Amino acid sequence: MKCTRSPLMRYWWVSHRRTAREEIAGRFLWAARGEGRPRNATRETLRIAAPGDLILSYAGGVIGAVGKVADHAFTAPRPAGLGQADAPFGEDGWRLPVLWTPVDPPVAVAPLFADLAPLLPARHSPLNRLGRGEQKAYLSEIGEPAFRRVLRDARIDLAALTAADTQGLTLADQREAIDDAIAAAVLAQPDLTATQKQQLVTARRGQGVFRERVLALEPRCRVTGVTNPWLLIASHIRPWRSCETAAQRLDGANGLMLTPDVDRLFDRGLISFGDNGDVLVSPALAGADLAAMGLEGLAGRCVGGFTPAQAGYLGWHRRWVFIS
Repeated sequence: MKCTRSPLMRYWWVSHRRTAREEIAGRFLWAARGEGRPRNATRETLRIAAPGDLILSYAGGVIGAVGKVADHAFTAPRPAGLGQADAPFGEDGWRLPVLWTPVDPPVAVAPLFADLAPLLPARHSPLNRLGRGEQKAYLSEIGEPAFRRVLRDARIDLAALTAADTQGLTLADQREAIDDAIAAAVLAQPDLTATQKQQLVTARRGQGVFRERVLALEPRCRVTGVTNPWLLIASHIRPWRSCETAAQRLDGANGLMLTPDVDRLFDRGLISFGDNGDVLVSPALAGADLAAMGLEGLAGRCVGGFTPAQAGYLGWHRRWVFIS
């Protein structure tokens, strides 16, 4: 095993059992958010994993693949055909783009357990005390020693994986395909008029009636103060792909007018806003990057309060999109 380690690299173990084949073929991980159910810390770790991190794929008692995280996770509906046949229709979750490479032959975990057990985390371990997959664990952080022990005798070149191109796996690439599928479903709905369908599809890109409604509430970028509409993007607070109803997709309160750089940070969950207007900055966003964008000192800046309707959407963004 060869590996060039980044100082910031983290190591993960995903136990994806029934979904391993689909997730590896599709080059992603996906976990349901579980709204209304108890929180599962090993599903929410998808929001912590960062580009360049490495993941062991565990299913059927073996490590069969290793993945490199290609981009931050983003909200997205359950991929078609993933998991159980009775999965909730339209269920939303987090999708983490991952570039996978096979471990051939796969590494059986049971013979390694005596060596591996002391290296695994005390909380949220991917294996139980018998060395079997922990039932509720999905994506567990395991640390470099455990990662290296699993792959110590494996025939895999991790240096090649860490250097591999992840073109086509970025948030923008994957989101486009997902939004295309949702737009096609919207256009196929028989209970919508042609005008309603057009309004919903144009709202996907922050255009049409949605943009007009957002501009009426938000005539400037809250962060930069820019008022020129040609320099502003109508950005959904609750992403278009994650809206549950047509009304949410067209609601002006579900939008902010933002300059392109700020829109990108907000869309990726690297910034958010408190109801009172305080700017929240994710620990995943480097201060040097903010400074280079001319946004130093952004954390804690107050940009003005929001209406109750906006605050409802912002609460959703902080809970499900913002990387805290």
